[in-house]
Amino acid sequence: MSNSNAGDTDGGSASGPGDTESTERLGGVKLWLLLRVNRLVLTGVTLAIVFVVLVVVSQTGLTPLREIVANQDGLGFFFTSFIGAIITGTSIVVTINQLVLSQELGAVGSQRSRMQESIEFRQDTEATVSEDISPPEPAGFLFELVDGVQERANELESAVEDERDEELREAIHDYTGDVRENAIHVKEDLEEAQFGTFAVIWGALRYNYSRKIYDARKIRVDHQDSLTEEANERLEEMIETLKLFGPAREHFKTLYFQWELINLSRWLLYVSVPALAVMAILIMYVDASTLPGTTLGVDNLVWITSAGFVVGISPFVLFIAYILRIATIAKRTLAMGPFILRESEREEDLG
Repeated sequence: MSNSNAGDTDGGSASGPGDTESTERLGGVKLWLLLRVNRLVLTGVTLAIVFVVLVVVSQTGLTPLREIVANQDGLGFFFTSFIGAIITGTSIVVTINQLVLSQELGAVGSQRSRMQESIEFRQDTEATVSEDISPPEPAGFLFELVDGVQERANELESAVEDERDEELREAIHDYTGDVRENAIHVKEDLEEAQFGTFAVIWGALRYNYSRKIYDARKIRVDHQDSLTEEANERLEEMIETLKLFGPAREHFKTLYFQWELINLSRWLLYVSVPALAVMAILIMYVDASTLPGTTLGVDNLVWITSAGFVVGISPFVLFIAYILRIATIAKRTLAMGPFILRESEREEDLG
């Protein structure tokens, strides 16, 4: 177990190797685009880039667009296919809504069972982290859970203060130091987070409970002859508290996915109808004689056609922007419990 630090992805303080999302894995432009950028902003920027590319390409000496449109007697050859694509996309929205709603429908017995299981889990968590009542908000609940783990870490370190085994003390010190440091960064993320934004899931992703469970169990196995009864109990309490984080994260992740899919379906419906109207206008009223001349050295027909193309693909780009985030989160949280899927998490234990 190493105690080297790596810079955290938010550009804040350093964080230990136990952090789920270290600079190596969650830093960089790629995952910043996949996870943290507002989906509408990402969609807008992508469409703007496409628009600029189309306009620039028209200036590279290729066959003039106006000549092509004249030969085709209008833009119908280009934009007719968009009508079917947009309508099909709208049908997908209906399917998405049915999928999301099906998770919420059920007989009163199943709904009551869900309610009872939720209450029992909350009570178990409150008993484990020594809280009379936990916050009802997801961010607040995760905050208290992470804070509870931090408290267990403090108690564990106190239990081995007088331990004669120097190797054990050092192992516990490194472990609890990583736990506290990670907890501080995650609690900062969760403190002002509101459910429905990505901030709650971001905080949950950054907390590597699987690695912490593994490290705690490894300490217990490696030093079982040196651990006192009190230290062993504190270590067990640490593991039991960490075990609660997995189900909590998965539950809030599921709710977030449903929230995002509902938002996606609404925005697709908002965008699709105007896009259909624009496609119809371009097919019906634009031909080679429309708005002759140039603006900023570019044929006016190029401006119109490029803008129409961007409007036509906007539902598709919006869909991609939302699904990329959902798929990225799903991939990075495939395993629940003491399983680590990424090889980088285990490199320090090899050899």
